[in-house]
Amino acid sequence: MEFKKPILVPWDFSEVAEFALQHAISFSKTTNDSIVLVHVVKKEKEIDEAKEKLQKVIDKTKAEVGIELGMIVREGSIFTAITDIVDEVHATLVVMGTHGMKGLQKFTGSWALKVIAGTSAPFVVVQSAPTATLTDIIFPVDFKKEQKEKLVWAGYLVNHYKAKIHIVYQPSSDTRIKAKTKSNLIFSKNYLAEKQGEFEIVALPGKKSLSDESIDYAKEKKAGMILIMTTKNISFQDYVLGADEQQIIANPERIPVMCINPKPGSLFGGFSSSGS
Repeated sequence: MEFKKPILVPWDFSEVAEFALQHAISFSKTTNDSIVLVHVVKKEKEIDEAKEKLQKVIDKTKAEVGIELGMIVREGSIFTAITDIVDEVHATLVVMGTHGMKGLQKFTGSWALKVIAGTSAPFVVVQSAPTATLTDIIFPVDFKKEQKEKLVWAGYLVNHYKAKIHIVYQPSSDTRIKAKTKSNLIFSKNYLAEKQGEFEIVALPGKKSLSDESIDYAKEKKAGMILIMTTKNISFQDYVLGADEQQIIANPERIPVMCINPKPGSLFGGFSSSGS
């Protein structure tokens, strides 16, 4: 079956997968992209049974919301199969459910990050059914080198949802950090102004981590999404102990998070040529 730049939904027959499908349907109604459920099995002999079960989900969805879903069932590891499928079908984005970081499910958050890292399409990670509209998006900025793809997707959300982008940062007394952060803020502001997007720049208190204060601000604004970059060349230690983005992905407020991966081999030095 041919798919034209679809939205992929990793499907494991769980409640959070259903939440992800609901979010994907919301995206699809705005962007007109198709939706494809992706299920990964351990053994080839399980494929036919999985397809039968997926067909029931597809039939139910069509009856309830009038949308025809596609399906891809693949033998292998979820950590590599989803990446391969994203590239094969040129997916627009992936919407994935996660259980967060509560109790024994702590590693679910790190698994989500491991699936996300290295994939060419953005991931929208959700923990619950859609509640807020995408009218307010939180966009954390710091001093680090970042890819321009993050701003491209902010522009995507502005274009499709007329979203307001809240650029948040933490002031610093360190001269170098302050200069690099300022450079990134200026680049972000100029880019969004060129796209005629509504935005504001907000200085956070700086009493906690940028991740925690971004989540707090997103809660205050009842934001529909937080937009972040993943760590380039993320280490195994980050998967286990929790990179900063893992804390945001599994945020206790259950705010959806769009994760943008740095492109492999990118030579961007930062948001601007001076931000190295």
